[in-house]
Amino acid sequence: MTDLLAALLLGIIEGITEFLPISSTGHLLLAERWLGHRSDLFNIAIQAGAIGAVVLIYRKRLWGMLVAFFGYDAPSEYDPLGISATPAQSRDYAFKLAAAFGVTAALGLLVKALGWELSAEVAPIAWALVLGGIWMIAAEHFAAKRAATLGERAAITWTVAILVGIAQVVAGVFPGTSRSAATIFVALLAGTTNRAAATEFAFLVGIPTMFAATAYELFDIHGTPEAAHEDWAALAVAFLASAVTAFVAVKWLLHYIQSHRFTAFAVYRFVLGAALLLLVPAGD
Repeated sequence: MTDLLAALLLGIIEGITEFLPISSTGHLLLAERWLGHRSDLFNIAIQAGAIGAVVLIYRKRLWGMLVAFFGYDAPSEYDPLGISATPAQSRDYAFKLAAAFGVTAALGLLVKALGWELSAEVAPIAWALVLGGIWMIAAEHFAAKRAATLGERAAITWTVAILVGIAQVVAGVFPGTSRSAATIFVALLAGTTNRAAATEFAFLVGIPTMFAATAYELFDIHGTPEAAHEDWAALAVAFLASAVTAFVAVKWLLHYIQSHRFTAFAVYRFVLGAALLLLVPAGD
């Protein structure tokens, strides 16, 4: 397999899995075992491609919140789900996004200071996929019961915002967990019973989180030999592939969850994790 083709496949994998609740980090760590290990810069760049696609999808929503955040009365805007928001609602939503990101940033820096390293071994990733799949089914069941009791709630409370911030760090520490799965289901269990609203908040809070992580890593590797010897052609191919596939994947998911639960993703995680545990030798 040529290096450009391998880069293309890795970009596609990143774009598909970054915002679906199936763990992009877990899939990339597994894919690199067969497609070749890549530099931190490469992995950062393809993640940035996926982020850019989501910014494009949510551009009107983000602009409305940005204007409202600084105290200006912006006209009502519409997000990709078709939910209207007044300037006051946008301002409140923006502050809650900032709070969730602040919690993630503070805890993330603490994890970095403690020297935590991602595990590249198959077994922990496989177990995280399996247990995450089981947890998703259970969480969706309890969330549905809460929705039946409390009614359809699309509001994001301060409790939901703080717990989502914590969930992002937990997902980052354990490859295979999935940042989107952790944040979506924490929101559902904490009181936001509307799947679309929980998903939207998870996606939006992921934008500053991943931009900050990207900037941090770029600063860390700036001027190093690793950056100087990067294959820029392969990186460009992977970046574009990630951006295009992330755009398609997110647009599809936003439509899918209007009438479907997340059960199919939970089953996929369980099957993939179980297959890895059975087929990949221990310690490989």
